[in-house]
Amino acid sequence: MKNYSVKQLSRLAGVSIRTLHLYDQMGLLKPAIRTEARYRLYGEKQLLRLQQILFYKEMDFSLEEIGHILDKPDFDMLQAMEHHKTALQYRYDRLYTLLQTVDKTISHLKGTIMLTPEELYEGLPKDKAEAYRKEAIAEYGESTVARSENYLRQLSKQDFAKLKAENQQIAKTLFSMLQEDPASDKVQQQIKRHYAIIRTFWGTANSPDPQADAYAGLGQLYVSDERFTMAEGIPQPEYALFMSKAMRHFADTQLK
Repeated sequence: MKNYSVKQLSRLAGVSIRTLHLYDQMGLLKPAIRTEARYRLYGEKQLLRLQQILFYKEMDFSLEEIGHILDKPDFDMLQAMEHHKTALQYRYDRLYTLLQTVDKTISHLKGTIMLTPEELYEGLPKDKAEAYRKEAIAEYGESTVARSENYLRQLSKQDFAKLKAENQQIAKTLFSMLQEDPASDKVQQQIKRHYAIIRTFWGTANSPDPQADAYAGLGQLYVSDERFTMAEGIPQPEYALFMSKAMRHFADTQLK
């Protein structure tokens, strides 16, 4: 195992040399070895202990309290890491919630009023909107629908209108390509845009899961449910089949 000098450990952990000297004087972090020239050298055990010190400092423990915790005979490193993870997750969730609140307040102060639940289904009769929502919950689950709605409700009216307009423009472009091969580069470039905007509507644009099966499944839904590909109230089965093939090809070649 490699040993680290004070200078090397200082750079590695982002802690000043003076602080490391202080920890040594306090007995909080003793070096593994002192050379004949009195140089301090630190090994893996000391690196792990320093990590614990920094974690506990982040949670506002005093150095004396940290020393007492780490020097307990029954101190369990793995258990401590589990506790740190829980505490950090709590902080992350709290900070994320605060960040969302700040974003909403900024939007409010800029005069961009946030969407109401009703505005998510604007343009649909109330009974149809509720029916669509119930179908979506039955098909994808309540948590999935809630995630999408929560994301969209954070948008301003202007941003939501822009999102819908972009979706309509992409659909119009793809409709004009019906005679093209669904697997052609030309079509697939537009399908890539379609995939991106669908993920935005789903509220999963930043998810590491590419959702290949879900996207391909949506394409199949276009074929089985004519409501998804109507144009001016008229079913478009040819367009539905075209979209299904194009989306399946994209999912198989780009998302898996």
